[in-house]
Amino acid sequence: MNKSFDSGYAPLGALKMYYEIHGKGGVPLVLLHGGGSTIQTTFGQTLGKFAEDRQVIAVELQAHGHTADIGRPTSFEQDADDVAGLLKYLKIAKADIFGFSNGGHTAMQIGIRHPDVVNRLVIVSAFYQREGAIAGFFEGFPSATIEVMPKPYHTAFLQIDPNKDHLQTMFERDKTRMEHFTDFPDAALRGIAAKTLIVCGDHDVITPEHAVKMSRMIPGAELLILPGNHGSFLGEILTAVPGSKMPELTVGMVKEFLDKK
Repeated sequence: MNKSFDSGYAPLGALKMYYEIHGKGGVPLVLLHGGGSTIQTTFGQTLGKFAEDRQVIAVELQAHGHTADIGRPTSFEQDADDVAGLLKYLKIAKADIFGFSNGGHTAMQIGIRHPDVVNRLVIVSAFYQREGAIAGFFEGFPSATIEVMPKPYHTAFLQIDPNKDHLQTMFERDKTRMEHFTDFPDAALRGIAAKTLIVCGDHDVITPEHAVKMSRMIPGAELLILPGNHGSFLGEILTAVPGSKMPELTVGMVKEFLDKK
C-alpha cells in the first residue's frame, strides 16, 4: 500500500477522530472498519486499491486505534454522527460510505440519520436484525473476556497505543454494543434514499438470506454475495487467504457500483 498520505485528528467536541486521506479525485470514499479493528486490520489489502483512482478517507472510530475513548458510551448512531461531523470538518458535502461489519452498522445509520451526506452506500457483512446473524453468534458476548479477542487485533491496537487499559476499554465498548444489539426498524431501512450495495460472504456471520432481505428492504438496493467468510473477500487480517485475488476482485466490483451513472 502507498504509505504517502495525509492524516489528522478532527475536533468533534471532546472526541478527536483520527483520519487518513489517500489518493485523489472523484467522489470521496469513506472506509469504516469493523469492531475491535483499525484501518489497517480491516483495509490493509484494499485501501491502496480503492485509492488508485479516487480520494479515500479512512477513519478510526471512538476507542479504536488512534482515536481515544472519551468516556462516552458508544453506539452505531453516535458513530454515524461522528462520521458526519468529520465530513463537515473536512468540508466534504457528500461522500460514498463503505462500512464493514460493525462499520456496516454505522454505515446504515449514516444512511438513515444523515442522508444528505451520502452519495452511495456499501454495507458489508452487517445485519440489521439479530435474526440475521448465524446461529449462536450472540451467545458468547455476555461472558466474553479480552482473552477471546483475536491476537492480531491485540497486536495492531498496541502497536498504535501501548496502553493495555485502552485496549480493554475498546474491547468492553464493542462487547457491550453487540451484546445489547437492538434491531433497526424496517421503516428506517425502507427510508434509506442512497443507492445501496449489500455485500456478504456465502459463509459470513450474516446469513445470505438476511442479505437478500436487506437488499429488498432498501429501495433499489443491489446485492453481492461472494465466496468466503467474514472479511476474507476483503483480505481482512483474521480471514485473509494468502495469494487470493478476491480482495482485488471485490474492490473492482465495488468500484463498478460506485461509478455507475
